[in-house]
Amino acid sequence: MTRSTSSANDLSRRRFLKSAASGIIAMTVMPSGLVTGRAFAQMPQATEPETFASLVQMSRDCYPHDKIEDRFYATAVQILDEAARALPAERDLLESGMGSLNQAAADRFGKPYAKVESEADRVELLKAMEDTAFFQKVRGNLVVGLYNQKELWPIFGYEGASYDKGGYLERGFDDIDWLA
Repeated sequence: MTRSTSSANDLSRRRFLKSAASGIIAMTVMPSGLVTGRAFAQMPQATEPETFASLVQMSRDCYPHDKIEDRFYATAVQILDEAARALPAERDLLESGMGSLNQAAADRFGKPYAKVESEADRVELLKAMEDTAFFQKVRGNLVVGLYNQKELWPIFGYEGASYDKGGYLERGFDDIDWLA
């Protein structure tokens, strides 16, 4: 087996491959962070990265929980993105809906929705469009997409299904210490 005649070429090739691999990893993890300054492990398949990131912000504004990291909201949005990949009409609904929301934010605050600093201002924008098909689609997805993540259940005091343990009657169905 012959080796390259120049160790400088080998080192250069290694550096190139290492840099390329780092760049690919960064592009995979960072695309939605371009809009919000946050990175998500999820990569949008159907929606634009800016739309995906804005949907994560919208999700947090619809169901705000300070103890929940953005990655859980991104997981819920990923369900919307997967549906949009399967059905072009779903993708069009998300893209046009976010376009309308961004336009409303730009008209009012001079910047896209995800860049509006005040949560109260973003919520006001959402309230103005809560009767739209776009808003209802996102909100409806979040009910299941966010709250059905088992990692989050302890935060909400939910112990999981009870039918396989004999039901809630003898398992503290009235234990709502977490509510206080």
